[in-house]
Amino acid sequence: MAVHPFYLTCLAHASYLVTDERSKTAAVIDPQRDVDVYFEQAAKLGVEIKHVLLTHFHADFVAGHLEIRERSGATIYLGTAAGPAEYPHTGLTDGDTIEFGDVRLVAMETPGHTPEGISYVLYDLARDERTPEAVFTGDTLFVGDVGRPDLLASFGVTADELATQLYHSLHDKLLKLPDETIVYPAHGAGSLCGKSLGTERSTTIGKQKETNCSVKPMPVEDFIARVTADQPQAPKYFGFDAVLNRKNRSILDVTIAKGMRALTADEFLQQRAAGAQVIDTRESDDFAKASVKDAIHVPLSGSFATWSGAMLDLDKPTLIVADAGKEHEANVRLGRIGIDTAIGFLEGGVDALQAHADELQHSGVIDVDILQEKLDAGEDLYLLDVRTPTEFEGSHIDGAHNLSLIQLPERTDEVPTDRPVYVICRTGARSSTAISMLRRAGLANELVNVRGGMSRWLEHIAPISS
Repeated sequence: MAVHPFYLTCLAHASYLVTDERSKTAAVIDPQRDVDVYFEQAAKLGVEIKHVLLTHFHADFVAGHLEIRERSGATIYLGTAAGPAEYPHTGLTDGDTIEFGDVRLVAMETPGHTPEGISYVLYDLARDERTPEAVFTGDTLFVGDVGRPDLLASFGVTADELATQLYHSLHDKLLKLPDETIVYPAHGAGSLCGKSLGTERSTTIGKQKETNCSVKPMPVEDFIARVTADQPQAPKYFGFDAVLNRKNRSILDVTIAKGMRALTADEFLQQRAAGAQVIDTRESDDFAKASVKDAIHVPLSGSFATWSGAMLDLDKPTLIVADAGKEHEANVRLGRIGIDTAIGFLEGGVDALQAHADELQHSGVIDVDILQEKLDAGEDLYLLDVRTPTEFEGSHIDGAHNLSLIQLPERTDEVPTDRPVYVICRTGARSSTAISMLRRAGLANELVNVRGGMSRWLEHIAPISS
């Protein structure tokens, strides 16, 4: 028996291939939607994927259970509390088992992050039939934190109700496993499914008892207060994906094929005129030099999926602008979060629109030393910091105004239109996205991105406030 972890950095998403050499069988737990990686690994090991297990209906990505079933005929497993799903599956409740060769997976219902949350306790029967080897905890227990209970507030269940369930899932079930039990969570640091996730990819029950403040002994009321307070705002696509993971939706290969249609400049502009939205996936400096009017900019090199899902209209046809050779990657990464609306990409990129100069726009870019000179000279400018409030409180430039990117689309009217607006984030990616959203909102004043953001400012410039 062996566990093979996979980690998708852009979504801070962990998934697992559990293999058994004796039966030549494998199971995948919480797969990403582009599933080639699991089949490639299975082929190397000479095993067949026959089982695919979800710990819950994920909100931050579309799981690849249907893609795996389509390719291998694998059985899909969900917790029985998952309720109606549109695709055939096997429901599991406490104590139900999946067994192949030396592998035994025992279901443990662990609601709290979501009502249907379920963990899978792994036994290596060749080693010890009674003592678990590991537990796959989904979004119930992380390294250094626990799952947030507030994401389904709009689905008829309150955060307090889920937090109470989460408390009992932890203290009555997961924390009663032996201390040496390995914990394999579904997310790591950077995920918005919790507040303070650690950077380690796995841990043990015993280590979490020692170091994870959210699982320390405490009254349930204190736990509820702790896990419901100060949670970051979730992107709007989270609710969309939680529903989509219940549906018998299209397979990723089908949606990618639609998005990989190469469009001439005229075809591209016709689709845009008909109401399609444009996402520009190039680097920030390239976007500033020239971009399609009203394009939403989210660079592939950043947290592309998260910000695409937060900024794009989830139902509108989508046109892609990308560097040559990056069109497929953009389509895959949109598909990972269920944005299946891509209808093609601009062949030849922005250069193909040189004969349509009236369809292009530009913005400014400035280095931190020039920004410092402007601030020292007392120039009449508005410095907009689009990082989170927590980041802003940690350190910021004197006189900066904080409006986080995730809130910006609904609050663009708070940004002045009568003077230059200089936009800063941590690295220069979110600030470029912010500029694209301000342009879409109709701001015609000078908009300038601060290259390198606060990271470069803190490295090269001294004066900060904290």
